Amino acid sequence: MLRDSDILSQIMSRAPKTSLARDFYTSAEVFDADIRLIWAQDWIYALPSVEIPKAGNYVTLEIGDYSVIVVRGNDNVIRAFHNSCRHRGSRICQTSKGSNPKLVCPYHQWTYELDGRLLWARDMGADFDPSKHGLKTVHCRNASGMVFLCLADVAPAFDKIADMAARYMGPHHLEDTKVAYQSSIIEQGNWKLVLENNRECYHCSGSHPSLCRTFDDNPNIAGNGDGIEDPAITAHRDRCEAAGLPSEFHIDPSEQWRFVRVPLLGTAESYTMDGKVAVQKLLPNMPIKNAGTLLFFHYPNTWNHFLSDHILTFRVLPLNATQTQVTTTWLVHKDAVEGVDYDLDRLTEVWMHTNDEDRIVVEQNQLGINSPAYTPGPYSELQESGVIQFVDWYTRTVQDRLTGRKMMAAE
Repeated sequence: MLRDSDILSQIMSRAPKTSLARDFYTSAEVFDADIRLIWAQDWIYALPSVEIPKAGNYVTLEIGDYSVIVVRGNDNVIRAFHNSCRHRGSRICQTSKGSNPKLVCPYHQWTYELDGRLLWARDMGADFDPSKHGLKTVHCRNASGMVFLCLADVAPAFDKIADMAARYMGPHHLEDTKVAYQSSIIEQGNWKLVLENNRECYHCSGSHPSLCRTFDDNPNIAGNGDGIEDPAITAHRDRCEAAGLPSEFHIDPSEQWRFVRVPLLGTAESYTMDGKVAVQKLLPNMPIKNAGTLLFFHYPNTWNHFLSDHILTFRVLPLNATQTQVTTTWLVHKDAVEGVDYDLDRLTEVWMHTNDEDRIVVEQNQLGINSPAYTPGPYSELQESGVIQFVDWYTRTVQDRLTGRKMMAAE
């Protein structure tokens, strides 16, 4: 059985710019440490706010042993609560999403307001104080239409992320969109393999024929993304900036999150098989069709594409050491009409293909790592700079939290 000291030892003995040791992708003990040290301490992307547009709409998320309810209240505020009744602990919301005027535990019908207050508990006696038995809250913040939650008692600072989201994502008006489609798949691979696969396009030409019609696998885009010495990327950013779309590369000093706007391939306008926009009604006030894509990642669980005609959000949730749920949501202008302004198959086909192809890539990667013959291999600094950056962030974060060298900043 691996102990924290064993995990720390493997991190500290890791050769730079190489993949992680086998235990980090296969071990239940490392998975438990990941939940404890990262997923239960950092901000986690939950959903686009428009997924729960009305009071009483809710979504539940499973993060390790935690179950969380994210619900919109009667005051239009989105909040998050632990999905555990304050009576005897039963799950309150037992489906992945739904809508209820109140949150009612099905076991003994304890009834909670949408803001978490306990409203009614039968036969609890005269001395019972409902105000002391409201649902336990989970930190919840809305960053320009992307809802994040944090399970920690004290959440890390979030204001800087919110400010940058308003600057970069604001022109795409996510809160004036609607969900056109959502898919959720289970990949038989460790969550870190899912993130690593996303952070490079070294594999794209051999795996993603549909995506490569419009997404440029230039490592200056698909790697760390700064593109500082690439004149085509610089010219695209300058043109978008002139149109009022913030575009310059910005990565937080922690390297946990990043924004940058990059061009699509050639004259492509969107992720479609012909490269033309998938939605004729562009996002509200979008000044140009060929705005490329605004890329936003936030570790440990989301990457996103903001185009002129639609938005794609991706949410990763770890199920166990070798299973990961990946949820993709397509967002379009709230007034766009399916069958008139867009065809759903045309809107979704590129990323439906790409997600399934990535699932196969990740699963084959996991199967290879499962072999006792696996040993960590070197990354390509040209093609896999984004993977190096992610793995360095992961190992640095785990090491710091195991050694206590860095304390969490207060929200």
